[in-house]
Amino acid sequence: MMKMAVICANGKEGRLIVKEAIARGADVTAVVRGENQSTATKVLKKDLFDLTTADLDGFDVVIDAFGAWTPETLPQHSTSLKHLCDLVSGKETRLLVVGGAGSLYVNPEHTIQVMDGADFPEIFKPLASHMGKALDELRARTDVKWTYLSPAGDFQADGERTGKYILGGEELTLNAKGESVISYADYAVAMVDEALNGNHIQQRISVVAE
Repeated sequence: MMKMAVICANGKEGRLIVKEAIARGADVTAVVRGENQSTATKVLKKDLFDLTTADLDGFDVVIDAFGAWTPETLPQHSTSLKHLCDLVSGKETRLLVVGGAGSLYVNPEHTIQVMDGADFPEIFKPLASHMGKALDELRARTDVKWTYLSPAGDFQADGERTGKYILGGEELTLNAKGESVISYADYAVAMVDEALNGNHIQQRISVVAE
């Protein structure tokens, strides 16, 4: 049975990943700061930044569902990811990261990102920029078995779970309807698939609804 830790398991996406992973037979530990709101029965109550190497020992996969939204906390996308990378450095434990869509490329040369577009909302640019920076730093970590999963552009918190999705790579992928959309629930399906299969070590992948 796969042993999995979900960090920030109380978040909307974190809770769905926990639920999906348990349904698929994984042994899941929720890592939370406050009272556990996920369906996990195993709980580690600790702040992400206080986690130690020993805390993550024995897990096959660690899923990082950390999110920060305020101007003061946005740099924590980088500092939290560096901390987690340091904890699993040189180990067999895989680190899967709930990523953003703003850093996906929109051209084959990979020089233009979604967040560079004229129609990209100004309000989301600081978040996309900080998440993109964290991804760039993650790419430099050859000592960690990481995978970064970007959602589609329209990431719908309350969308339905269809259990189906299209797996993409570094570029923004559209479905047959020309849409870039995915529900949190289907994103969780894709994340747990990756956790169980481990097919994209040291790669950024992306996902869009069928």
